[in-house]
Amino acid sequence: MASIDNLLVSLLVDEVVGGFIVTIPPGHVGCIYSVFRGVLRNVWYPGMHFKVPIIHRVKLFNAQLIEYTIAKDIVLKDNKEIMGDEVINAVTSDNKFVAVEATVLIKLDTERLPEIWQNIGENFVSKVVRPVTRSRIRKVLTNHTLMNALSTDRSLIEEEVTSELRESLAGHGLNVENFYLSSLTPIEGWQITDGDLPRAVETGVVQPKTAEQIRNERLFTNQPESDTNNGLGHRL
Repeated sequence: MASIDNLLVSLLVDEVVGGFIVTIPPGHVGCIYSVFRGVLRNVWYPGMHFKVPIIHRVKLFNAQLIEYTIAKDIVLKDNKEIMGDEVINAVTSDNKFVAVEATVLIKLDTERLPEIWQNIGENFVSKVVRPVTRSRIRKVLTNHTLMNALSTDRSLIEEEVTSELRESLAGHGLNVENFYLSSLTPIEGWQITDGDLPRAVETGVVQPKTAEQIRNERLFTNQPESDTNNGLGHRL
């Protein structure tokens, strides 16, 4: 799972000649922070670049296609900024719960990296990517029955989630290439009934609302996660 361990940022960097020269490796780009001017607008692409020691700090971002993996073997407790998520529980239009595993292919808009770094900060996986991905997957699944989701609607669900994610993440400088469902697993014995959601509430899948409210909103979100101090990169 090396593709997600390095997040969206590479730690590979060469700084030589007393800190005056920085080498950007292939597949990465660099953003520059100036102690006097803040985040600079220019982006450094692979190759050798000159910087002013002490005045300039460089952060390297992975410019390649990144896999955001939603799977049961991912644990967020130790690293909220990992490029992935635990299994997502969602509900279908006929009020059946399913466990979702999937993969999202994401690529940073390199021209907008200074804007991303300036406006969102370093923890944009937990701030933007994860909550948006969760909500859009749940939103799409509320439009499909369990039987159709497991059979005829699989490709349609992938297309709809891809469209939703592209629209939602493009404004944050993140380009979604595609979305692939790995598995949809029915959660046996779970069904929403009017005025009685003890199992759903207890597990945190949905908040304590009536079934009527849930059907009207057709959107499910978890409790917001707290920000972490884990950085996404390496400054020089």
